[in-house]
Amino acid sequence: MIVVENLVKTFGGFHAVDGASLSIQEGSITGLIGPNGAGKTTLFNVIAGVLQPTSGRVTMAGEDITGLPPHELFHKGLLRTFQIAHEFSSMSCRENLMMVPGAQSGETLWNTWFGRKRIAGEERALRAKADEVLEFLTVEHLADHKAGQISGGQKKLLELGRTMMVDARIVFLDEVGAGVNRTLLNTIGDAIIRLNKERGYTFVVIEHDMDFIGRLCDPVICMAEGKVLAQGTLAEIKANEQVIEAYLGTGLKNKDQVATV
Repeated sequence: MIVVENLVKTFGGFHAVDGASLSIQEGSITGLIGPNGAGKTTLFNVIAGVLQPTSGRVTMAGEDITGLPPHELFHKGLLRTFQIAHEFSSMSCRENLMMVPGAQSGETLWNTWFGRKRIAGEERALRAKADEVLEFLTVEHLADHKAGQISGGQKKLLELGRTMMVDARIVFLDEVGAGVNRTLLNTIGDAIIRLNKERGYTFVVIEHDMDFIGRLCDPVICMAEGKVLAQGTLAEIKANEQVIEAYLGTGLKNKDQVATV
């Protein structure tokens, strides 16, 4: 689904991503881990078009998407969420979801005058779709709540719900568990697994919670200092000497020390 080749992103003289190469298999839930400052979010931002790469190449299903802006990638089915949720706080959860699909008839002035019937039909369909998504995520009771007034974990679910309003092919989730209580994190995990198995979504997940990564992700990729150190199962990653050194700053071979990497 995604192939990254020798990707570099510099800020001045600092290499945030330094020659990273990796591949994401279609239909997988791939975990991306590493110490703070490893370059994980910058890598996401370059793949998703938020940042332009300094050099390197990104392809999606064989198509070169290097440097394409986010709105073009959105229409190709590549979406991402952010560590801090971005919602329209004064709108309801249902309305936040209804905003997602592009090219709605109501977006043009001409149609607001002469295409009201078409607009009304689209809005009924979008409302039904939004309610279906909220039910899938088990938060249908929040449909009419202002998005700015729900909890941080519920906002993360709402962001996941946005990806369900369009035909997403691959979704990049940046620390979906940050600031989320364990109960809601389990709900988010359940939704990700269902979307993967039932709807064929491919996911890439940045996360520091290794229990969450272990439950969802195979394979797991570890980054440090802008480079890809290792890829494999979580058990293989935890046993990797380079990973141990990246997290602990030591080459000690006592694998028990990385049980909670």
